[in-house]
Amino acid sequence: MQKKFIAIAMSTLLMAGALAGCGGTKQATNEIKIGGDFELTGGVANYGKQAVNGIQLAIKQANASGGVLGKQITLVLADNKSEAAEATNAITKLITQDKVVAVLGPATSSNTLAAVQVSQDNKVPIITPTGTNEKITVDNGKTRPYAFRSCFIDPLQGTIMANFASNTLKAKTAAIFIDSSSDYSKGLSQSFENVFTQNGGQVIGKEAFLQKDQDFKSTLTKIKAMNPDVVFLPAYYEEVGKILKQAREMGMNMPFLGTDGWDDSKVVEIAGAAPLNNTYFSSHYSSQDTDPNVVKFIEAYKKEYNQEPSVFSALGYDAGLLLIDAIKRANSTEPEKIRQALEQTQNLQLTTGIMSVDTNHNPIKSAVVIEMKDGKQMFKEKITPKL
Repeated sequence: MQKKFIAIAMSTLLMAGALAGCGGTKQATNEIKIGGDFELTGGVANYGKQAVNGIQLAIKQANASGGVLGKQITLVLADNKSEAAEATNAITKLITQDKVVAVLGPATSSNTLAAVQVSQDNKVPIITPTGTNEKITVDNGKTRPYAFRSCFIDPLQGTIMANFASNTLKAKTAAIFIDSSSDYSKGLSQSFENVFTQNGGQVIGKEAFLQKDQDFKSTLTKIKAMNPDVVFLPAYYEEVGKILKQAREMGMNMPFLGTDGWDDSKVVEIAGAAPLNNTYFSSHYSSQDTDPNVVKFIEAYKKEYNQEPSVFSALGYDAGLLLIDAIKRANSTEPEKIRQALEQTQNLQLTTGIMSVDTNHNPIKSAVVIEMKDGKQMFKEKITPKL
């Protein structure tokens, strides 16, 4: 009888503990945890840090306005160290241990491709602010249900720069110099070549390098001998700066064309101002844009960080706004409902333009071409894609 009484008492205590645990969980959920899988150290850490700055600003503003669904948003960061394997580890931790409702990041295409399958397997939305490779949202012709982005995709950038080379610069020949270790670079190279040749141009040579290479003179000598009208260099700022510095020292004065991987102030520090003259790249917005949404963002960013925002900051900010808007419209923190709301995004005003999400979970919005003059970015052209 005594044993039975003890058993009943223990059972009652366990139930009480379980109920207390449930109550504690409810109290603890007065926040919405969002994950950030970003390059905080390593070769492209500047991209990750800038994107995180933008995201944190968007979250701070939302929290100051009363939060979302009556709750405060918390950004839980994990450093992927600018490596694909670490990007997989980071998102796994964020989802399985930190229990985030969605993940923002990574910044680069290769790292996002490494992380995206984990989000699909766990049915948690992932939004990359700056990963532009097509395969991030579409796998073997099928849209990945939980993968989204706030930047346009590589084919659009390749198309923009190929058309710019043909129509604005009147180029007839081009050489392509790619980072063979980067999915981003390879994807852009293909889209540029396709459109440039369709326009009647000729790609007269292709050369490659590896990320973290230091000396490019041997390969640049081969490109110089081709004497192309333009050189297409789809790569990230560190290598771009070194390549342009060495190319100009070798007397290669033809236009170099690039994409949003160039869009970082460090490229000027690395290359110097003069070597960047006669170069052009595509990007997502221009700080010279007089759009009130751009002006408002730049003012807020400067006040918060005492520095000019980069395009990665702007896209990080937009990714934060996109996710916050989706959670509001979903009226829920359930990942599946957030996914559905992201998919239904239409005509959302962001810093980089009005955005709608297409059937492949890619944004439909405008792009710009920027010219470098004496180390400063100058707005050149704005392109709005046909819907």
